[in-house]
Amino acid sequence: MHVVTNRRRQGERVYVSHLLRRSYREDGKVKKQTLANLSHLPDQLIELIRAWLRGESFVGAGEALTIERSLPAGHVECVLGAAGRLGLARLLGRSSCRERDLVLAMVCQRLLGPGSKLETTRLLGQSTLA
Repeated sequence: MHVVTNRRRQGERVYVSHLLRRSYREDGKVKKQTLANLSHLPDQLIELIRAWLRGESFVGAGEALTIERSLPAGHVECVLGAAGRLGLARLLGRSSCRERDLVLAMVCQRLLGPGSKLETTRLLGQSTLA
């Protein structure tokens, strides 16, 4: 089986048809049988069918990836966005540095989950705040 693309020109227009065909021999002659008209399908799907008929294998979207680790992020983005609008990072230091970023993370973590400094350092790795 294979996909055949026919282009027919009639005046200024070009008509394209994609047919799924089967080739076989009968009395020493090669014959072709049209199994389906694929012209109504999108070009990407027709190329996918061609590749599958060539023997390529495909993996489903859900099977291709496995989730190893997922971190919550929405609440962190909300707090960081509010801190950015308030200019909190600028209040902590004029230039960007590691210490300023750590203090900003500690302040945001206290808003997200109040606790001690030690608990703050433990919780940093459990969200995208780190």
